[in-house]
Amino acid sequence: MGFSPALSLYLALSERWTKLVENTLKNRLNHGKEDPERMNERRGQPTRPRPDGPLIWIHAASVGESLSTLEVLRQIGETRPEITFMVTTGSRTSAALMSVRLSKNAFHQFVPVDVRPYIRSFLDYWKPDLAIWTESEFWPALMHETGKAGIPMMLLNARMSQASHRKWRWNRGMIKALLSNFQPALAQDADSERHLRQLGMPADRIEVTGFLKEGALVLPHDENQRKQMASLIGTRPVWFAASTHAGEDEIVSAAHKIAQRATHRLLLILAPRHPDRADDIEKMLQDQGWEVARRSKGQEPNGDTQIYLVDTMGEMGLWYRLAPTSLVCGSLIDGIGGHNPFEPAALGSAILHGPHPHNFQDIYDRLAEADAAIQVGTPEEIAAQIIDLLSPEKAATLAHAAWEVSSRGAAVTSRAVKVILDTFDNRKER
Repeated sequence: MGFSPALSLYLALSERWTKLVENTLKNRLNHGKEDPERMNERRGQPTRPRPDGPLIWIHAASVGESLSTLEVLRQIGETRPEITFMVTTGSRTSAALMSVRLSKNAFHQFVPVDVRPYIRSFLDYWKPDLAIWTESEFWPALMHETGKAGIPMMLLNARMSQASHRKWRWNRGMIKALLSNFQPALAQDADSERHLRQLGMPADRIEVTGFLKEGALVLPHDENQRKQMASLIGTRPVWFAASTHAGEDEIVSAAHKIAQRATHRLLLILAPRHPDRADDIEKMLQDQGWEVARRSKGQEPNGDTQIYLVDTMGEMGLWYRLAPTSLVCGSLIDGIGGHNPFEPAALGSAILHGPHPHNFQDIYDRLAEADAAIQVGTPEEIAAQIIDLLSPEKAATLAHAAWEVSSRGAAVTSRAVKVILDTFDNRKER
């Protein structure tokens, strides 16, 4: 384990941060950002028994990162049923989604905050046989204490952006000491691999495998719901604005208004990334004069509905299947980074996206090279493409090209499964 004066100072402070962190947790609870029934998990105190047998712990920062591991967990569960997975995240949204999406060989806990007494409590109870970090969620005390406890560690789907690299470069000693805890590291791309090497990770521990999201499980759906919704929509043309963020709903609404001039029966399905924004979105749309139906209220689209606001969790697979064309949002405005385009690609929906998808830039570059996705920005550009893709032949051609690109990612998942199991099986030899 490496040494760093900056890390030593951070760990000393982390040992004494309990009172400060408790105030922060109280404030987050008051703002609805913590689950009141599971607050003790943030203090490293369990809310369920540890399962018998070997336990692999996977930490994922966000919804997207946790979803990217589902197919890995499923495949390992089929061949090694004795292994249980514990997936930790930090948000209520990810916890709610994991509760319905995790396979029977896995369960969810909230990650403890980065306070050493809480982390030691967490590790002493769960005693994981292997710890896996996804992407770039680097909490110093959590990583240090895990390595100190002798738990083998690996990086999965590792991403180190230019911005993160610049940030850590100012504290190279700390990040080098933290990275020394990891044995294998599977990097998303060559840039991440280079940045990790420059920050001190030995080159022989890093392998570029590609984006784990490429091999992600196809989003599920309820087929009865699909048939019912397809019957309600009937022959109406439809498009889908997926995972909108604040500032994007207005752009989507303006684009829909323009597109409706060419086809008056056009229906927009709008799914906000965060359903708790739905009240504000609904009011904004109604103030603009739209006829809106809202899924969380049990409303269904009828012949008069112009926008269907789908503010529910876990149904993206349904909407991608129903819409021949999808605008993948989080990319229309700067500062978010876009969302995973392989989800609509795997389900046959033609892909539009905005000019700011930097979190998935490599994927979008490959889609662009294959003529498998179209970049748009203004309402006029969005509307023009929506109208053009109302032609079934054009939408199908674009969607098929995207499917071919996305289907190449199965090897990424297979490689991740092999490295995880090799690391797990060899853990006692280290």
